[in-house]
Amino acid sequence: MTTDYRPTLFMVASTFTLSLNGVLAKWLSHTFTAEWLSFLRFAIPAIILFIFLAFQHWQLPPRNMWKGLLIRALCISASQWCFLYAIDHLTLVETVVLFSTGPLFIPLLEKLFFNTSIKPATFLNLTLMFIGVMLQAGNPQGFELKPELLIGLAAGIFNAGSQLSLYRASKGSLSPSALNAWTFSLAALILLPLVATSAVPSQEVFMHIAPWLQIGELGGLTTHVSTFAVPAMLLLLALCIINTQVMRAKAYRLAESGSQLAPLIFTNLLFTVVWQVTLFEQAMPWNKVAGVSIIVFASLLHTFLPIMKKRVTLDPAR
Repeated sequence: MTTDYRPTLFMVASTFTLSLNGVLAKWLSHTFTAEWLSFLRFAIPAIILFIFLAFQHWQLPPRNMWKGLLIRALCISASQWCFLYAIDHLTLVETVVLFSTGPLFIPLLEKLFFNTSIKPATFLNLTLMFIGVMLQAGNPQGFELKPELLIGLAAGIFNAGSQLSLYRASKGSLSPSALNAWTFSLAALILLPLVATSAVPSQEVFMHIAPWLQIGELGGLTTHVSTFAVPAMLLLLALCIINTQVMRAKAYRLAESGSQLAPLIFTNLLFTVVWQVTLFEQAMPWNKVAGVSIIVFASLLHTFLPIMKKRVTLDPAR
């Protein structure tokens, strides 16, 4: 019997480029404001996808899909702004973990909008998450619930709203490329008022040398490389965003069930830890490590507990 490894490979490719999104956003957050970086993070991929659609099959959303697209655009634009604000003040791992709490909030949003019941396990997971956030807020002088922690947590809440709206939008007639192109363009338009009131990047922005490009003076090479460092990172960020969405769509299309791929979502955290250790000199004291670990445990429990219960129900002898 031949095993199809393509869903696994596509999902790991998606989480790998998702972790690179965080690394590039961390570097660029020192160059752009959260408003400008959020806008560029959606505008550039939208342009690339629209060019792709122009040469393939142009698709205009039907009238009944615009509401769902607008809701998702609102959620992802808010989630992205919160994420980029937090990543400029917290470590890469802390921000990614807070952003990854999105699935924990989905039952609460379903209760709020669809009046579904909340299971006891959900309260347990949310309690563990709250304890983790409190530990992250600790310091030698006591507890200080910093605004960036709450904003990072808000990124997870809006991420949950994005996932809920994506499920409804994906049931329409649009292809994944067209769906993301229109969603990203709407998100960029939503962020325009914030961009208009934010500081305009100066010319020095595009002469900024990224931390990994400190290569010393080699004639005119340093100036040449640094001139294109930021535009190159913006383009790479856009390509990573597109690849993350496309690879994930392919993985779910080929998978037998969503639970088959659910454990692989957390490989994003593993990749992020590697980037944190190898690329950033940001120490994490014991309380932050404990807080991140508890939040990750709560997320894993949220994913695996229903699967374990289902297996026990189907096979009580086990």
